[in-house]
Amino acid sequence: MKFGVIANPTKYEVKEVLNVALKWAAKRGVSVCIDGEVFDKTGVDDVSVLEKTTSDEESIAKADVVLVMGGDGTILYAARLSRKSEKPILGINSGRLGFMANTQNEELEQALQCVINNNYTLDKRSFLKATDTDGNTYHALNEFLFTRRDSTSMINVTARYNGSLINTYWSDGLIVASPTGSTAYSLSSGGPIVAPGTEVFVVTPINPHTLTTRPLVLNSNSPLTISVEQQESGVVFSHDGQIHDIDSFPFEVDIIRSELTFNLIHLPGHDYFETLRNKLMWGMDSRRQRG
Repeated sequence: MKFGVIANPTKYEVKEVLNVALKWAAKRGVSVCIDGEVFDKTGVDDVSVLEKTTSDEESIAKADVVLVMGGDGTILYAARLSRKSEKPILGINSGRLGFMANTQNEELEQALQCVINNNYTLDKRSFLKATDTDGNTYHALNEFLFTRRDSTSMINVTARYNGSLINTYWSDGLIVASPTGSTAYSLSSGGPIVAPGTEVFVVTPINPHTLTTRPLVLNSNSPLTISVEQQESGVVFSHDGQIHDIDSFPFEVDIIRSELTFNLIHLPGHDYFETLRNKLMWGMDSRRQRG
């Protein structure tokens, strides 16, 4: 088995995490490949089982399993690079929240042993796919975002589902989130938490002008059409933080669940709702802590 490492060397704990992984691999003769430039930035000592590649894409292509070291931003980066290969991904948290990067440094060696023993299942997270009127396609693991650019003015964004008008939102923007992305920007904008594997997307307006406008959950197997007309404020379209200025109007995309999946490794003893409670303090009631 060969591990490919995708790491964010700017995260303060990556050096420690990578060092643990390399020492573990060296003892067991497990090959590891990593972008040479990234490795040099971490300052970790070289080991005999290490192969330096010329890019993260090459590391993914050569690997049987990909180890992603960083936070959820690094996970999204790895998702963009690996979506066509659908390699198994072990998320190792060396950032702050690490909702998808759920393996902590103190359990890393046990997690790696589970991986080489094939003692895990795959949590298949579907991407969303957006197609514009020119045939360009965009993929997002978390969300598509339509928002204002450098302006205090609200924007109008129209949503249709399966051909039927939902609403023209007058707001700071609109989020279309997958179940994976339901715990990200959508949640902070008042959207619901959606369990992974549910075939839906969440339409969440950002600071809507009317109090009656609420998030909407739709089956993701039918197309959601989002259109933006030219208006006073500039408008930005982004997919998982990859930003595109909209310069040609009207701008329109059809969004649907993609057949591509991001295959997160689910280790024994890990539980999604426990992660919600521990990472997001979901359901916490301070009254229960009182003696």
